Amino acid sequence: MLFRQIIHEDLGCASYLVGDPGASVAAVVDPQWDIDPYLNLSRLHGVRIEHVLETHNHADHVSGHGRLARATGATIHVCELAEAEYEHEPFADSWRLELGDAVTIEAIHTPGHRPEHTSFLLCDPGRDGDPVAVLSGDSLFVGDVARPDLAIEPREGAADIFRSLHRRLLTLPDEVEVWPGHLGGSVCGSSGIDLRTSSTIGFERRHNRALAFAEEAEFVEDAVSTPGERPPNVEHIVALNRGALIEAIGAPARLTPRGFEAAIGDGAFAVDSRTNEQFDEAHIPGAVSASAYDTGFATKVAQVVSPDSELVVVAASDGNELAAAELLAAVGLRVRGFLGGGMSAWRAEERPVARIEAIGPEQLAERLDGGEPPLVLDVRRPTEFETGHVPGSLHIPYGELPGRLDELPRDRPIATICKAGARSGLAASILQREGFGPVIHVARGGVGGWGDEGRRVSIPAGAAR
Repeated sequence: MLFRQIIHEDLGCASYLVGDPGASVAAVVDPQWDIDPYLNLSRLHGVRIEHVLETHNHADHVSGHGRLARATGATIHVCELAEAEYEHEPFADSWRLELGDAVTIEAIHTPGHRPEHTSFLLCDPGRDGDPVAVLSGDSLFVGDVARPDLAIEPREGAADIFRSLHRRLLTLPDEVEVWPGHLGGSVCGSSGIDLRTSSTIGFERRHNRALAFAEEAEFVEDAVSTPGERPPNVEHIVALNRGALIEAIGAPARLTPRGFEAAIGDGAFAVDSRTNEQFDEAHIPGAVSASAYDTGFATKVAQVVSPDSELVVVAASDGNELAAAELLAAVGLRVRGFLGGGMSAWRAEERPVARIEAIGPEQLAERLDGGEPPLVLDVRRPTEFETGHVPGSLHIPYGELPGRLDELPRDRPIATICKAGARSGLAASILQREGFGPVIHVARGGVGGWGDEGRRVSIPAGAAR
């Protein structure tokens, strides 16, 4: 059996190529937007990609099934409950697909994350057809389970997940390997998702916290009380994945500094994908900071721009901007163009730049003790804020910031802070774009650094310590 896991590090997604080299046939499960890894693997191992399988209509990223079908002529298979509008072969529970003599794939309907969700059991015909592994998609993760609130009423979704786990997946033998659709960093689960790439049914049965609930009611209560940050633009991305096949989202054009400026004037949203430090030092006025060098780049951008926005990108050097555009397309965002030559080209024409003051926790403490103390804006998730924050902080998660600007003063300095500086850098750039000032970015140390050297940290009453 040929088996390869392909990881999209920015989104925390995992997809799979499974096949029989002897029969020169393979299938791809849950393809990401960038299909080059599958084409390269199929060439290296001498297999034809004849099938594309989807566990469900993904809500956090755009599938590459259209691109892959066009490139290979493969047939797309998805559950009959998915209501897919593209050409496909629907399947139901217990459907089987044979790939040569090396592997049989069996569909196991595991609703909850979405009604159509299906896991795929890999069986080895050479071992009496015994199950070898399960591609669990967005049902069972390593150390966690899927969130229930992206398609139906959360309690109903959680109840379905419980039944899918205990009546279907946990009936498999302990030695069956678990290969999930998401790893740590994904927004389709909670912070409990492990960074490891695989596990076994037995290990998860013993160590996965979510599987310790023997009663459905207890599981449901826990599931609806602990969802993480919701994926951005869920309805938009599901519609793209369910609708007519797409092969491209935007066609980024190389723009001169003048053309870039004109695009912004026409309403394009400028995204600076360089490091936060580079952005703070100098950036194009009106741009927002989201470093493509950090994981979660595309998700962060999608949290703060509308899905119908037209984007233009600034990168550190030629080549990086196209990679950034592909990451943004993976979450359904359209890139109109990029600044050819990056900031060097912009500054060579002596065009105006903006700056954001970057400080550390020690300097923040000095400012708060001074005559004009800034408002500290904590942009982390609620669960992070509850573990401890700078006394007197205002809490607005960065993804909610564009819709809550009226809660902030315009006559007082604002210092944005998070855990490490990436989200607070994005928040500071949004505030500057919206005319707030002066804006200060706590870029080094974050809230963890604030607690060093004995500085007091506040914990909300009733929060877990």
